[in-house]
Amino acid sequence: MSNEQPKKKNMFTIIKDDSTDGHGGYGAGAISLENMSSVIIDPNENKAYVDMGAMHARSEVERRVKWIRDKDEVPNGKLYWIVWVNLDRNENGIYYAGVAGSEIRVDREIKRAYKSMAEHVGHMEKSLKNRIILDHMDDHSKKLLRDYLIEYNEEMWNNSSDELKEALAL
Repeated sequence: MSNEQPKKKNMFTIIKDDSTDGHGGYGAGAISLENMSSVIIDPNENKAYVDMGAMHARSEVERRVKWIRDKDEVPNGKLYWIVWVNLDRNENGIYYAGVAGSEIRVDREIKRAYKSMAEHVGHMEKSLKNRIILDHMDDHSKKLLRDYLIEYNEEMWNNSSDELKEALAL
């Protein structure tokens, strides 16, 4: 019998040290995505999981479709949320600091999908600034996200802000 712990699937990007290391050279002041992960919420299948491909618009749900800017052109699209989760560290340890959900609609039958790139970029940026943007999500999707964050790491959830816990309260 092995003493190895089973590896968790869908790992979050764990907090790293400052990549500039105080040298102030190339890359100093650049936005770092090192502490951000993308959680896909699929309310149709009652699933939540990390898919780091979403960081570059290459998540599994985003592949093999043509993106349309008008939601009305994808009337039968299945709802998904890409939730941008930024981790930070405080005196209690690592916590979910910035959490912002962005909608996508995917219709595999017609190979078309909708998303607002401006919304996704804005929500990524707000998550990086430790903002909570979840009020536009439906309750079922919020519950899936809440349960996933708690299950993934209850200590990080416990260290998180009351604002996040209230945003995901049922």
